[in-house]
Amino acid sequence: MNTEKAIRIMAGTFILLSLGLGVEGSPIFVNHRWLWFTAFVGANLFQSALTGFCPAEMVLRRLGVRRAGEA
Repeated sequence: MNTEKAIRIMAGTFILLSLGLGVEGSPIFVNHRWLWFTAFVGANLFQSALTGFCPAEMVLRRLGVRRAGEA
C-alpha cells in the first residue's frame, strides 16, 4: 500500500465515522459536534490539494508506508 491510498482510506474512514457520530438519525449518534471533525478532515484535504503539504502523509512515511512508485 502507498501513502496516497492510505490517506484516502484514512480520510474516508474519518469522514464516515464522524458523520455517523454527528448526524442525529444515525444509530451511533453521540453529539452534533462530531461534524466539526468532518469539516476539519475536509479542510485538510482541500489545503493538501492546493499546497501539496499533508500532515497525514508525514506520519505515514514515518511509520514506513512508501510513496507511490517507490520500490
